[in-house]
Amino acid sequence: MSPLPEAELVRGSLQLYRYLLRCCRRLPQGPIQQHYRHAIRQSFKVHADEDDPERIQQIIKRAIEDADWVMNK
Repeated sequence: MSPLPEAELVRGSLQLYRYLLRCCRRLPQGPIQQHYRHAIRQSFKVHADEDDPERIQQIIKRAIEDADWVMNK
């Protein structure tokens, strides 16, 4: 089960970014939420120059799996 129903609709990096930030809103407010929002932003900065479509899909898949793990934790 994915943290939000829109997980299967994520196809691109902008959609992933929005999806992950929506997941963050479901976390308890405070340091935990701030930590994950910061981690999301940093990850997008690190991968901003990625241009291989296959690698982008791997990153998207992994990010959704990680979000699922965090939401179920």
